[in-house]
Amino acid sequence: MSADFTTQCVIIGSGPAGGALASFLAQNGINGIIVSKTSSTARTPRAHTTNIATMECLRDINLESHLRKIGYEYETMSYNRFARSMAGEEFARVHAWGSGPNEISRYTSASPCKHLDLPQSLLEPALLQNAMLNGFTCRFDTEFISFYENAEEGHVDVTVKDLVFNKTYNIRCKYLFGADGARSTIQRQLGLPLVKGEPSGGSAWNIFVKADLSKYMTTRQGSLHWIYQHDVDYPDFAWIGFPRVVDQWDRWLIIFFPVNGYQPDMHPPPSEEQWMKRVKQFIGDDSITVEILDIARWQINNTVAEKYSSGRIFCLGDAVHRHPPANGLGSNTCIQDAFNLAWKIAYVLKGVAGPKLLDSYTVERQPVGAGIVKRANEAVRAHLPIWQAIGILDASKDSRSRALAELSENSPQGFERRTALQKAIEETKFEYNGLGIEMNQRYVSTAVFQRDQTSAPDILPDPILYYQATTYPGARVPHAWLRKAGNLEPISTIDLTGKGKFSLLTGIGGEAWREAASAVSKLINVPISVHSIGFRQDYEDSLYGWANCREVGESGCVLVRPDRVVAWRAGDVTTNPEEQLLHIMKTILSIY
Repeated sequence: MSADFTTQCVIIGSGPAGGALASFLAQNGINGIIVSKTSSTARTPRAHTTNIATMECLRDINLESHLRKIGYEYETMSYNRFARSMAGEEFARVHAWGSGPNEISRYTSASPCKHLDLPQSLLEPALLQNAMLNGFTCRFDTEFISFYENAEEGHVDVTVKDLVFNKTYNIRCKYLFGADGARSTIQRQLGLPLVKGEPSGGSAWNIFVKADLSKYMTTRQGSLHWIYQHDVDYPDFAWIGFPRVVDQWDRWLIIFFPVNGYQPDMHPPPSEEQWMKRVKQFIGDDSITVEILDIARWQINNTVAEKYSSGRIFCLGDAVHRHPPANGLGSNTCIQDAFNLAWKIAYVLKGVAGPKLLDSYTVERQPVGAGIVKRANEAVRAHLPIWQAIGILDASKDSRSRALAELSENSPQGFERRTALQKAIEETKFEYNGLGIEMNQRYVSTAVFQRDQTSAPDILPDPILYYQATTYPGARVPHAWLRKAGNLEPISTIDLTGKGKFSLLTGIGGEAWREAASAVSKLINVPISVHSIGFRQDYEDSLYGWANCREVGESGCVLVRPDRVVAWRAGDVTTNPEEQLLHIMKTILSIY
């Protein structure tokens, strides 16, 4: 088969996973083409919570400041609310995304970044623009048809169809990537086995609306607004749900969930008139003009692939892990998949790493995918005690209203219900303040060197809630504020690492590591930046943040991969650092 076009990489899908992968590859000097069946980037908001682990990835390609200009800042995400309507009675609220007095220090000490409310409809164009300004091409209205991997010659032929001109083309590439979402054609053609959890979550609807609610937002700002209406004869297709802001404060995405057991395929699709009635009930103010902009149904999944790649074809994002939006882990995990994979592909394409390095992608990321699928589904089920305590599960309007009224009664039953509601609301901290599930990924693979280490430290007191900063190989490099000698402007250890390079952090007495890194870098043609941290060193540790988390001696070193994962560490300077570092680097990069 002859090629109409030849490039290094073909990415199927222009969503967060595809756009991020293209941007990260482009940063590493790799070119390619993004192919998307759609005519544009996302027209509706979809994902929106961008967590600090993802912001660190986007910071690496200098996108963080731009995204902060177009997204909505951390302060608007400070609460999640539980109410009768947007204009009506509030039942409860909870601090979210590290905004509470008990969480602020945990979040600010974990990263130089903050959460950002960034609708997918704004994120996707930013990622694609970044990729296209740095060597990638993007073709919309182009459908992926099939692929053929030629293992002997080391390439993949990708057949695509231009839907505008109805013409088929063959693209030849070194690697093909399936970032084509939950209905991934690549995943199916590749035959990656899926593990589907039970029970199924059923369906939900996204209703994108225009409605100016600014007069209510002075005291009702929040990330999510859960609406429970006890005294309303709601339709089965729209039992409860939550609005979230898209464009302050006149565009909203309302996610509706049907009653348990509702099967949408057994009923006619709800009309726009039916949706309009329910949307207005959620708003709770008939004087507000409402316009429905889009209606989309989606499946609540509990699915993860057993492996993420085969040969020269790799899948990432929703193609290999599918779950409800609880904990805000969806697009974040997609982007982090891409960050893990991009530098490995780049190093292999440049000939400075062996192909076996790519095997570490599945080994490292599949357990992460399985973990976030499990957590997201647990978070959905964790709302059941809230629904029970607040009385929204009862079938009859009268019984629901009686249950709600009981919350204000001076009676044993009222006290019991109030106590149950408070406990249930407080338990949402695992969903809305789960810093640990966002930051605690620890890799065990050939791309980290752990043979000379003791066992990994436990994550205490809880791995979902709490992030455990550690330099143990396989963990993310800890954040600590430093300052360059003679300059009081703070700089994070995060910013000393990444940017497509390996980094080595050492301190007083570690001069031999600098010499070793320079020699090893020349031998294997891999850049290794070296930074000495300590009193009168390259960077001053005035707050002792690095001293308190480095877990090695001053003359030791912490070797960090391009994706800011600790690759290896040494407690002190060794007798032959060059020989040792060369062995470590060759092992990590699968150079034999």
